[in-house]
Amino acid sequence: MAGAQSDVATLRRVVVRHARDAFHSDTAIDRQWRDLNYLARPDFARAVAEYDGFVELLRDGGAAVHALPADGTVGLDSIYVRDASIACDRGVILCSMGKPQRAAEPAAQGSALRTLGIPIHGAITPPGRVEGGDVVWIDERTLAVGQGYRTNAEGIRQLQALLAGCIAELLVVPLPHWRGPNDVFHLMSILSPIDDDLFLAYSPLLPVPFRERLLARGIELVEVPEPEFATLGCNALAVAPRHCLLVAGNPETRTRLRRAGVTVREFAGAEICLKGGGGPTCLTRPLVRSATER
Repeated sequence: MAGAQSDVATLRRVVVRHARDAFHSDTAIDRQWRDLNYLARPDFARAVAEYDGFVELLRDGGAAVHALPADGTVGLDSIYVRDASIACDRGVILCSMGKPQRAAEPAAQGSALRTLGIPIHGAITPPGRVEGGDVVWIDERTLAVGQGYRTNAEGIRQLQALLAGCIAELLVVPLPHWRGPNDVFHLMSILSPIDDDLFLAYSPLLPVPFRERLLARGIELVEVPEPEFATLGCNALAVAPRHCLLVAGNPETRTRLRRAGVTVREFAGAEICLKGGGGPTCLTRPLVRSATER
């Protein structure tokens, strides 16, 4: 699992769950989407088509893409595979979900990962809660973890213990109430690493001490404009340093990234991203990244 402790090095191996296996059918969508607080009902056929395009972009970048199988114990939200686990150089740490409807996802993902031969290093256990969307690698020895409604202090304590020897520093980032406990809000809702010294950020919701620490480390922040925060402009997946995937419909964010020297590839995400509140980082669980660019 060496090479797991980065969010910007070239993506080599990644786990996903295709929309056809997470959403199952229009009937399953009808049964779940309101309870899961989706903004609107996803269309199954369109979601499958969007996801096909997303996976094609991942493979075009040279990543080996492993698709988790359909699993009757999990629902629509299982498309957002990042939240159920965290990868470190010793293996995968299974999370404990802050959203009750997602409680079965870590075990289901863990079973599938074991089948792929991926080592499980440990697990967060209740009352601890950690979701992978709250976990960001600042560099290979520094981890930032958002503390909010999905990730609590006990979960962070357990995570730090599991990462002993893997990291030099864990930064706890207090998250705002924003729209309350029923909304999907993670640290990666407001921060996406693009390169070691370049992050995409929505500064109005970044805690000032944390933002200042990023700047003190020499990290440049590309600011997401307010209108594009709602359309997941701040959630970009780095597939290599200064190469990222972005949900279509965020033209000013795309322009600002390109001005910073970033290659941006867009994909249609109305069904698989916007309605469920999860962008391209949420759709992926990177396992191996390489410091060598293509």
